[in-house]
Amino acid sequence: MFKSLFSAFFKKSPSLEAGRALYAAAVDQARSAPLYEQLGAEDTVEGRFEQVALHVYLVMRRLKTEPGAREVSQCMFDAMFQNMDDSLREMGVGDDAVGKKVRKMAESFHGRIAAYEDALAPDAPDDDLVRALGRNLFENEQAPAAPKFAKYVRSLDAALHAQPHARIAGGIVLFPPLEELI
Repeated sequence: MFKSLFSAFFKKSPSLEAGRALYAAAVDQARSAPLYEQLGAEDTVEGRFEQVALHVYLVMRRLKTEPGAREVSQCMFDAMFQNMDDSLREMGVGDDAVGKKVRKMAESFHGRIAAYEDALAPDAPDDDLVRALGRNLFENEQAPAAPKFAKYVRSLDAALHAQPHARIAGGIVLFPPLEELI
């Protein structure tokens, strides 16, 4: 009796495991060399954050189209910001400042979600995504690399929407090779 009661407290949540797996996959994609070498992503702390935020957003965008995936999406978000907290501490940011920095990162992430959602709306002009990516990824709405990034984002969004929901909600997402997306 005690064993079953005790083990109930430590039973892993499928949504938690799926969210963590999806976050790990998004980070792997965000760190892939071709994004930096071929698309010109900035290889800085800020640039890497932007790439992680973009890829997490795209997976969360896919999840939101399906009923019952909200918990997985929330777990992915939680995994992202737990990782940000851990990373800041590893970088030597003091305990007092970590919370403020993570809160600012979360606010930035929500701002990016709003900008990307608006730019990916079916009736949005194509250049809205170019400008949003230029502003967020390169701090320049007219960045020369932004149009190629916009093509990548639109192609990746379509590739994610083509994948079965059950597989993604279960924590498995496949990112096609960059060459297939640009």
